[in-house]
Formats: sequence, structure tokens, C-alpha cells
Amino acid sequence: MGAKNKGKIQTVLGLINPEDLGATVTHEHLLVDLMCYFYKPEEASKRAYIDKPFTMDVRGELPQIAFNMKANLQYYDIEWSISEISKFVNAGGGALVDTTSMGLGRDPIALTKISRATGLNIVMGSSYYIPQAHPDNIDELSEENIAEVIIRDITEGVADTGIKSGIIGEIGNLYPLSDTERKILRASARAQIETGCPISIHPGAHDESPMQIVGELSQVGTDNSNMIMGHLDFAIEDHEKLLELADTGCFLEYDIFGFEETNLVYLGEYMRMKSDVDRIETIEFLIDKGHLEQVVIGQDVCQANQLTRFGGKGYAHILENIVPRLRKRGWEQDQIDQILIHNPAKALAFS
Repeated sequence: MGAKNKGKIQTVLGLINPEDLGATVTHEHLLVDLMCYFYKPEEASKRAYIDKPFTMDVRGELPQIAFNMKANLQYYDIEWSISEISKFVNAGGGALVDTTSMGLGRDPIALTKISRATGLNIVMGSSYYIPQAHPDNIDELSEENIAEVIIRDITEGVADTGIKSGIIGEIGNLYPLSDTERKILRASARAQIETGCPISIHPGAHDESPMQIVGELSQVGTDNSNMIMGHLDFAIEDHEKLLELADTGCFLEYDIFGFEETNLVYLGEYMRMKSDVDRIETIEFLIDKGHLEQVVIGQDVCQANQLTRFGGKGYAHILENIVPRLRKRGWEQDQIDQILIHNPAKALAFS
């Protein structure tokens, strides 16, 4: 397989050349089930939202109820997805990485339908998400078992669909790593080494988490230049830690553009989220330090409230709103193209 895929990008419709990818967002979800984050609130007034349909009048209650409301955590409608992602395509988008890994409702056939309907290049994920989404038998699965499943997703296709994954991830992690998370990371690394398929990481919300994960993968022999470290919007606050990560050679992903809530409740705890200005300024810091060629970006659309039909900024936010803002800040077109076109083309190619 190595010779056939080397230097190519594997989409749900087959292999393509990197130069055919186009403007790319590297971390999104087209159909998803995030019930792994659902929790039943103590307050009776908040419990009223659990089975309530998502309507515009609930937006003012977000983000406090985002993970108490089932309708916000699940969207399964292919026509919704086609309508939403068409705005990205019409804005000039060429490709999207659907990082919906096992446990989040991954749907290969639906992704092919969306790809054919829109002309969008879609790269599908593999491996496992955070512990809350692991299958009940995860402890019974060996590192070898997990690696075999991921390799099969990439080389033969998911289940009996024949539709192949083109990225290993997003691999979900919290901080500190559990033994099970370490096992999945090692298995994913083995699959990367066997296939040359790139890796996408969901780190924990802690400055030490990304480097802990890099260390775990490095023990198996993963190529850091074949890895995207995601969610740096919340994973690293300290700039020295960020530069330490950048020096490993991995791709640096700021993938929650458009999400600017300041008091997100995440796994029962409040988390500070960066604004889009914060994201841009941090990327400019990385550029000043010589890391332009490692930055990739996305919006991580994964909740109903992020869809434009429910007042969210949707999949086209970067192209429609962020790119013009970058130009006003003095960015050259070559820099924009590097992050949106050239870096993803390199990051997603099989080694």
C-alpha cells in the first residue's frame, strides 16, 4: 500500500493529488453524535432543555446548556449537511477533514453522498475519541487489535463499505493520559507507521498535554511531521510551551474559529475559550517565530448551535470572515494560501 498512497491524499471517493485539494479546513464534523458530552444537570430548569428541539429562542441560554441538550449534540441529516457545507464550497472551499472518529457516529456512506452532491473533497477519520466515547469492550482490546482495525479502515475501508479513512483521528485524549488512552495512541502510531497515513490529535485542555502525547507517540516511532496537533485554541496558553511543541515539527492546528464563548462548560467544568482575535494573534506570533509552514486551521463545527440554520457561523466562516480580516491586518495572499492550501496539502499526504 505504501507505494500506491505515498504522496497522495485519501478522500472518501479515492486518492487525489495534493495540488487538487484546494482551500482546506482540517477539523470539522459533517454528521456527528456528541452524546459522550451529555450530562444531566442538577437544576430542574435546565433539565427542561434535555429533550427540547433546537430552536432559535434557546441560543441565549448557550453555552450553559450546550451539553445538557440532546438536540444540540446530535445532527444526522444529510440534507442539512449538504446545505451547510455548500456555503463553504460556494465561498471557494475545496476540501474538509471530517475528524469524526469511532464513537461519534462516523458515517462513511453519508460522507460520500455529501462529497458527490457538493464536489467537496472529504477526508474521513479513524481511531477512537475521548474515553467517554469508547466502546464498552475497549479494555478487552489489545494494542494490536486496535491497530488492526485502524489499518483496515485505511487500507480496505470502514466495515463493509469499501470507503477508506484518510487520517487517523481525531484521537481523543484528556489530561493526564490514562492507560487506555496511551494504548490507543500507541496503536494509532503503529497504524501510521504501517500505512503512512497522517494523524490528527485531540489533546487535553492543559499546557502539558500536547507534549505528553508527542512523547507517547515518539516512543513508537511516529513521524511528527505527519501529525496534526489540534485544539491549540484551548490546549496551550503558555507561548514557550507552544514553541516547544512547534519545534517538534508537527502541524499546529487552530480549529475552533467562530467559537468565542467565554464560559463554555466542558465535561462539567468552565473553560476559557479564545476569541478569533486571540487565535489570529497567536498564529501571527508563530509566523514571527518562523512556523508559518506548520499552521492549519478549522472551525470544528460539531454542535447544532454552530450551524448557520441555528444562527451559528457555519463552515464558511474562515473564508467569508476571517480571510478578509487577515487581509485588513496586512497579511499577504501568499501567507493565507500557505495556511489554507499548501500546509493542508502537505499535512494530509501519506508519507
